[in-house]
Amino acid sequence: MPKSRQEKETVLQNLIASLKNAKGAALTVFTGLKVSPDRAFRHELYRQGIEYSVVKKTLLRKAFQELNYPSEGVEKIQGNISIATSNQDAVAPAKTLDTFIKDNQTVSFIGGILESQWIDASRVKALAQLPGREELIARTVGTIKAPLSGFVNVMAGNLRGLVNVLKAIQENK
Repeated sequence: MPKSRQEKETVLQNLIASLKNAKGAALTVFTGLKVSPDRAFRHELYRQGIEYSVVKKTLLRKAFQELNYPSEGVEKIQGNISIATSNQDAVAPAKTLDTFIKDNQTVSFIGGILESQWIDASRVKALAQLPGREELIARTVGTIKAPLSGFVNVMAGNLRGLVNVLKAIQENK
């Protein structure tokens, strides 16, 4: 059953609000996606706090025009368009979609939005390859800690050497 004009207007306003509030968004195009992988994928997105929906091209074009994103190529896209947005993590939609795309060749990136700026599909893929926030923090802490750990090991090595010399002297007596 087709949606009424009022329902479409509500969907458009929700889409605009979702895109405005999102730290990151990823758009994909898909054809022939099976129901069971899609349900599992939507469950994973929900678990991570990512909003996901299939969007009509005309509504997406209108939302892009409202937000001053490039909207010229939207009508030319072949297939169904889906959008995943996150208000908490800018990289999460791209990473989760990239994992899903590896298993489902019927889905591919169109582009995305990062910090209210449009990015193309290749940049979304590159964004998806970045390590997560927690991993970056762990690497930074490890990098900061490395010189101190090295210093402690050098100092402990000198003490160990002194203890070994003293033990050798004790055993000789």
